[in-house]
Amino acid sequence: MTPEFAVELLKMLIFQSVTLAAPLLLVAMVVGLAVSLFQTVTSINEQTLSFVPKAASVLAALLILLPWMLRTLAEFATAVIQKIPEMVR
Repeated sequence: MTPEFAVELLKMLIFQSVTLAAPLLLVAMVVGLAVSLFQTVTSINEQTLSFVPKAASVLAALLILLPWMLRTLAEFATAVIQKIPEMVR
């Protein structure tokens, strides 16, 4: 395996992980911001109020996005497995 090939493989891996994690992190960020805004406006300082909606929304997003995430991950794994002969040379 050449250093260029290893760098390219690592770059693909990092891009794939960011692509898969970004939608869930974005949902958590938006819901957290909305709950924080609600808490500021109503002067409610309850810690569980910020956790429960965020956890529920991330779970819902995970259930909705799971087929896409699995398909993307399977395509990436297939691409890496197909490049194994290039790694051996």
